[in-house]
Amino acid sequence: MNICNFRLWLLIIVVALGFVSCSSEKKAEKKITKPESPIFQAPEGGQVLFDGNTFGGWEITNFGTEGHIMVTEGKIVINMGDGASGITWTKDFPTVNYEVNLEARKTVGNDFFCGMTFPVNDDFCSLVVGGWGGPVVGLSCIDGADASDNETEILKRFDKNVWYEIRLRVTEEKITAWIDEEKLIDFSYTGRELTTRPEVDLSKPFGICTWLTSAELKNIWIKRIEN
Repeated sequence: MNICNFRLWLLIIVVALGFVSCSSEKKAEKKITKPESPIFQAPEGGQVLFDGNTFGGWEITNFGTEGHIMVTEGKIVINMGDGASGITWTKDFPTVNYEVNLEARKTVGNDFFCGMTFPVNDDFCSLVVGGWGGPVVGLSCIDGADASDNETEILKRFDKNVWYEIRLRVTEEKITAWIDEEKLIDFSYTGRELTTRPEVDLSKPFGICTWLTSAELKNIWIKRIEN
């Protein structure tokens, strides 16, 4: 082997070793920066309702129209059914003076991706997010009128695959709701009739469902508050 060939082979070996070294460093770096499984924590005084790993405390609501529902990668995934699909809380839940917080996003479909049914003293009501073709936010029902037909109706654009933080507060006088810290509902229910639509009655006392829509939920917690 002449000197030129020797130098050429030496250069090839050095380049190859460098490539292997860089690849190993990238793999090591990728391994180090890989995110860990999420750990959900409620604020001080709050209670986590979803640990990111199991249904624990939730059951799949037997609407008869529900799609497949599962827990994966720190989320509750509600797949589109032929009507309502969702989950219902099976443990103790307050009836007044509480605040619920969760994150939700729509992945498929064009109707509500978060229909949150909740107690108000001895009655029940639902917070609808993204209903009636996608833009309606409101309470169903007030004096028999749906969210699209009463004074709580707000129109808001919701993009698919975008997480929205939804917060609901129920006191002895008001129902208040925020989406991404924007207050959209501030409703005094004294002297008003609160009911739910028959389609979501099985969500009582507290449940979350979708309508002809796939959605994902995470970071669900509740906190008791003073009026």
